[in-house]
Formats: sequence, C-alpha cells, structure tokens
Amino acid sequence: MAKRLFTFRRGVAERPADAAEALGQKGYNLAVMAALDLPVPPGFTLSTGAWRDAEAGGGALPQPLRADIRDGIEWLEAVTGRRFDGAERPLLLALRTGARGAMPGLANTVLDIGLNDRTVEIFADELGDTDFAFRSYKRFMESFAALVHDVDPGEFEEIADEEGERAGWRGEPASPAEWRALMARYHAFYEDEIGATLPQVPLEQLVQAIEASFASWRNPLAKAYRTAQGVPENAGLAVTAHAMIFNERNVYSGTGRAISRDLATGRAHLAGEFRAKGRDEAEIGERGEALDLSEVCAAGANAESFPADCAELAGHVARLEAHLADAVEVDFMVGDGELFLLQFRPLRRTPAQAVRIAVEQVRDGLIEEEEALLRIDPASLDQLLHPTIERGGELPIIGRGMPASPGAATGAIVFSTEAARLAGAEGRAVILVRNETLPEDVHGMHVAEGVLTIRGGTTSHAAVVARGLGKPCVTGAGLLRIDAEAGTLLASGRTLREGDEITIDGSSGEVIEGAVTLIRPTLTGDFATLMEFADRARRMGVRTNAETPFDARAARSFGAEGIGLCRTEHMFFEGGRIQAMREMILASDEAGRRRALEALLPIQRSDFIELFEIMAGQPVTIRLLDPPLHEFLPKGDNEIAEAAEQLGLDESVIRQRIDALHEFNPMLGHRGCRLAISYPEIVEVQARAIFEAAIEAGSRAGEDVVPEIMVPLVGIRKELDFVKARIDAVAERVAKEKGRRVAYLVGTMIELPRAAVRADSIAEVAEFFSFGTNDLTQTVFGISRDDAANFLSTYVREGVIARDPFQSLDIDGVGELILLAVEKARRARPDISLGVCGEQGGDPASIAFFEKCGLDYVSCSPFRVPIARLAAAQSAIRERRASRGHGSPRGRARG
Repeated sequence: MAKRLFTFRRGVAERPADAAEALGQKGYNLAVMAALDLPVPPGFTLSTGAWRDAEAGGGALPQPLRADIRDGIEWLEAVTGRRFDGAERPLLLALRTGARGAMPGLANTVLDIGLNDRTVEIFADELGDTDFAFRSYKRFMESFAALVHDVDPGEFEEIADEEGERAGWRGEPASPAEWRALMARYHAFYEDEIGATLPQVPLEQLVQAIEASFASWRNPLAKAYRTAQGVPENAGLAVTAHAMIFNERNVYSGTGRAISRDLATGRAHLAGEFRAKGRDEAEIGERGEALDLSEVCAAGANAESFPADCAELAGHVARLEAHLADAVEVDFMVGDGELFLLQFRPLRRTPAQAVRIAVEQVRDGLIEEEEALLRIDPASLDQLLHPTIERGGELPIIGRGMPASPGAATGAIVFSTEAARLAGAEGRAVILVRNETLPEDVHGMHVAEGVLTIRGGTTSHAAVVARGLGKPCVTGAGLLRIDAEAGTLLASGRTLREGDEITIDGSSGEVIEGAVTLIRPTLTGDFATLMEFADRARRMGVRTNAETPFDARAARSFGAEGIGLCRTEHMFFEGGRIQAMREMILASDEAGRRRALEALLPIQRSDFIELFEIMAGQPVTIRLLDPPLHEFLPKGDNEIAEAAEQLGLDESVIRQRIDALHEFNPMLGHRGCRLAISYPEIVEVQARAIFEAAIEAGSRAGEDVVPEIMVPLVGIRKELDFVKARIDAVAERVAKEKGRRVAYLVGTMIELPRAAVRADSIAEVAEFFSFGTNDLTQTVFGISRDDAANFLSTYVREGVIARDPFQSLDIDGVGELILLAVEKARRARPDISLGVCGEQGGDPASIAFFEKCGLDYVSCSPFRVPIARLAAAQSAIRERRASRGHGSPRGRARG
C-alpha cells in the first residue's frame, strides 16, 4: 500500500508530490507552515488516498491503515512526551477534516479525543483544574456523538439542565462529584438513547471519528456542492489529527486571526483580532471579547491583553506573506502563553482593498506588476465604477430594499417595459418600477437607468439581469406599493405618479424621492496606478461605445483610446431631431427626403465635432444609420395624433407609412447597408456631416482628424462597394468646397455569418473590420436577443449551454466564425485594423479569446473600459507566458 499518513511538526513535514490534493487544505497548510519552521502543533494527516482505501472497504478503515495510525500515534507520543491513554500526561488530539478547497457539509472538528473516564481525572490532576478538564470531556462526548451518531447537541443540553435542576446547580457543576454525576447521565444517554457506548479506548475513539469524517464526503450538502462546482466525486477528503492546544483555559489563552496588511492603506502591518478566553465580561470591557490586534500590540502586549509575543507573530505572518507572495490571513491560537499557527489563506478583501494591496505589494517589491494584475478579478471592478450619491444634507428617503446591483441612478418612474422603451426612444432617463421583473422585461431594463422591484432578493431575476447590464438595482422594497390601475407608487405616505423622478442607490438599497446629485467615479490613486500597470502590459487597445458627449467624456476619463462604435441613430431621438427624421421617412420622394435631411445635417455635424474634440486625436468610428426606419415613427394613437399635428399631415398618411414599413422580422429586414442602398441620400448627408466636422475639429485642434466610417450589416462585397462609392464621392465634393482634403477610413461591421465567411473578399474594400458580436450571435444562433431571455436561463440551468452567449462570447460557434474572418481578412489585407464592438467587448472571458485571435482592440460601454483594460492586460500576460512555455496558443487557435 502506498504511503497514506504524513507527519508534521515545527521544522519538519512529510509531503507527497501532490501535497495540495492529497493532504486537503488544512493538512497542506499545516505541512507548509511546519516546513517553514513556524510554530504548529505536531500531528499527522491521513491523505485522500486513505479515504479512497476506506471507500473501497465500505467505509471501514482497512487493517494496514489502522496500523499506520498506530505508528502515527507512537511518533506523536515521542514528539510530545505524552501518552495516548497514558497513566500520566495523557495525549489529547484535535481532528480536523478538509478537502482541496473549502466545502460545506464536511465533518466538523472534534476536540479532546483521548479523554475517557480515567484520563479525565489524570488530566484534571495535571492541570489542577477539575472544571476545565471535565468541561473538555463534556465537549468531547457531545461532539463525538454528533459526528459518529448524528445526535443533536441540544439533547445533551437538556440532560445538563435536568441534572443541574436535580442537583441544585445552575450553568455548570461546581464540584468534581457533580461533574462525575453529569458524565454518568451522559453515559446513560449513550446506552439508552443512542444504543452505543462511548469508546473508552482512545485509539478506538480516533478510528471511529476518522471513519465518520470520511463518511461526511457522502453528506447530501457536500455532494450538491461538488456537483455545482464540478469537483470530481473521487477527489476525496483528508483528515488531520494534531495535539490539542488548550486555548480556552485561562487568561494566558485565546484565539485570533492575524492579517498581514492594513486593509485601509494596503501597507504591511500586523492587524486582525484576538479573542481572549477565561476572562469575564468585566475584565474584557465594553467591546466584548474581541480585541483589535493592532491596538493591543501597539499598546504593548501583556497577559491582560495578548499573552504572546506580538513581534514573533508579526514575523510569522510576514514570512507566510513572502512565501505566498500575497497578503495573508492566519488563524492562530495561544495556549498557556504558547503561540501556535493553525491555518493561513490569501487575505479576503473587497475589490477596493484588493487593488490597494496589490499596488502596495508592488511598491514593497514583493511582487511584479504582472502578478499584481493577475491578482484582481476584472469583473470585481464593476463595483468601483458606478455613480454614487453625493451625501450632503438629509435625503428624502421614501423606501428601502436590498442592494442588488451597485451604483446610483435618477430617472422618471415608469411602470411597464413598453413605457421604458418609449421613454428610451425619446432619450428620457427612467427607472423601471415593477412588483418583480420577468424575462420579457429585459428589453425595458436595457433602456432604463435603473430597476426597482417591490418583491425579490439579491438573486432575483431583476438583480441578476441588472448586474449583467451594469445597471443599479434595488429589490425587495416591500414597504412600497404599486397601484396598477391608478398608475401610482405609494411610498411613506406619499403618492408618486408615472413621470415623477426618483433616485435609487443599488449599493445601499435606498429609494429617494426626486433627483439628487450623482458623483461620477474617477480613476485615481491606487486604482489609477493599477490601470497604468495594465496599460503597460496589454497589447490590445480599448475603445468605447459612445454617441453622447456625456458617455464620451466618461469613457475618456476611464482611459478609453477612442470610440469604437458611435451609433448615429441614437442621435436622432432627442427633441426636434425625431421630427426631422419623421419628415424624411414620410417624404413621398427623394427631393422631400433630402430637404428633411438638410435640417439634420448641422445637428449631426455639431455632434461629430464635439465627439472629435473630446477624443482629441484618438480614433472615432462612426456607424452609418442602422435600424429599420419604422423605429423612428410614432407608436400608439396619441403619438400618431401628436406627430400628425407637428408635421401638418393627416393621421391616415402616417398610418399608411407605418403599415408600409411594417416588417415581420425587423432584425433581418430593411436596415443597415440595405437602407443606404435604397436611400443613398441618407449616406451622403451623414458622410458630409462627418467630413465637415472633421475639418472643423481639425482646424480647432491644429491637427488632422481621421474619422472611421462604418457601414453596417454588410454581407455581400458589392453592398460595401456601392456605399463606399457614395462616401468617396461626398469626400471629393467636400474637399473641393472646403479646399481641404480629409483622410478617412471606410470599413464595416462583421455581424452576419456570410460576411465572416467572405471576409477575404470584403477586406479588399474595407480598411477595417469591427465584429458586431450582438447581431453575429443572433444570426449564428438564429435567436432574438430581446426574446431569448424566456428560454436562455433555462438552457443555462439545465446545462444546455454554459452561459448566456449575449453576455459572454460563444467560442465554439461565433468564435470560430470570428477566427475564420480574421484569418481571411489578414490574408487579403495584412494591415487591416480588426476590433470588436459588441457587448462581449467588455466581458473578460471574451476578451481572452479576442487576444488569442490577435484583434487590435475591443470597444465597450464607458463604465466597462477599466474592466476591459485589466482583462486585456491579463490576457496578454497569459498569452506571453503560454508562448514562452508551450508555444503560441494563438498559433494553435488558428491552426
């Protein structure tokens, strides 16, 4: 039989080759600390191999393993100078269970193994403390019964209460005779109710406890966790037995947790807490028994505060940090003034603390910049990148719920998804208020600034979707009431109507009446330093999707290197712009359309000038009009009547045009470059606005502006030929009129499978590609993003797909097409610029794939720019390391 038992003591530890897997988290960490010559209690670990041997034998320990345990006990007796079941100085053990990682459902720790009716008396004499010895025996009997026989500890409490009432003591026995009487009642309970006896042979106690600990692997909770986390069924657990530390005996004893870094500053500094034992409330003080470790050590440790050497503990913690090359937290105990370390792990921290500590560790020379970057989860930055409420005076809080998605937002109340969509189309900021959201509400959540629900929790549909969208969300605001018939929200005695403004804080759960001042996040201090590390490490550029000055400025402050997608249609929904668009759509001929477009020309030109100036020489990619025209027409009788009055038309004319433009499947209908071919005047006016804006912005800045013009929904090369010819013709006319020629690029968005397959042909015309992963996902899967929420959540839950492909790229399907398009495009035009501007451009997992593909940049929403910068850096670091070690993953992906 292979070696199954591994011993450890300070300065020496036996470890197998696969120690992290074989010894479990607790056993492995004790072995590591022992090998580092740190103070650990001596002991041994039965490996996961021992668990497999027991499983093979039906759960009972095979004889060879029992022999190993006896050998381990003899080794431990020699090291400690104590004897298991000895006539003096009895050896007592603590038994701890652990798997490779933390796992719920496994056996709890059992203490004081080795106590029996005889050794408890010897132990009491040795300590001169009958109460402590018998209290330990009582605890052992209760925990042993709970582990081995699944007995509720509460049953023992009832026995103790009955015995105390009979004998006249309260709380605990006061004399050795009373303690012995209580233990006799416990033994009787074992025999009468459990149908067993407490083993009086310590070795048998240990064997039964180990077998029961091994059996906890089959606990339903542990099994459910393994299934959810993908932990193999045969991974198994390990059990560690070590000499007891009497950390609850007196004022020289206690338990603590030490951390190696100050969470507020990130600097190396011993902090944490210490819980003193054996002292009453009056001795401890008003704060309870938990003492601040840094305060205690700063004041000078002594038996009344911390009965060990603070400098010694600080040195041990610093050594573990250096070994782990990460901030650590260490569980320790003090028994009779002697310090022991039991466990260590990377320091648990908030995203802000993680950034602060990583940067400080680089400053301290503990880790390199690349390692600091790899320490931070890009998705966690989302919590640091949202607006917050400026807290000055009192705020009119009208309700509270659960903080379901971070950030704060102000908007007008709307009670339906349709109302949210209509308001969004008009450029109005709204808060979607619902009793609870359903999958069909997703498109309303997309356009709302935030979401408020009366029911639900932090894992409700509203919470999950809002977090995915990066929108603030408050759920479970149960004191609020929606009156659907009246269209009102009842809140703290107030009645709010649809259209009234409210503010929600998704970080605190507050609902506030009216608009408040919001503070936009900025990258400063350690966060800014981390982003500098990221910019030095990454290869891909990071742009933003933006068409408003607000979004462009926000993205610029977050480090965006230009605009990767400016959706020009979003510029037409505000104020009088929608009226001019409707005039163009309702015109009966080309001349009428051109007259309406002329009214839009100065508006578009002004918008583009501002974007060019905000980006200050960075690339700006402007997508020509993409959505079908019916999206700009009024909806509902009231809107149609209002539009007819504004435009001086009969309602019937508008209704006829709406009917003529109606499409059964607009996503695949008359949109994108198809509009440009049907109505080339639209392209010409937009191109003129772009070129004239570039000239004006360039003149102001004193340097040329090079716009990138994106033609959407190209699937056939001749479509791009047609539109590009119109753009080039306008460029020539503007050059003659202005006496200044504009350098520009014309490219396309790859969002159709045919475009990916024919990328080499299209690349002969296009100077850049930007992958529109939203529509590409829709067309590859043949599903609508707006409607798919009804079943995609089921697909994920049932394991049909691993994740929503609209949030994280489908590597096997959509990714294969992107890879194919990249290869074909670069063969046809080696210098072509390749980027991505779909939703997945801000998703860390998708960014890792784009790095493998060799894309030049990703583009994402403004508040995801820092996430993309960090994810791009991490992807580049991993690619470089993989290339140095195992050849180029990028080359393998392409092959």
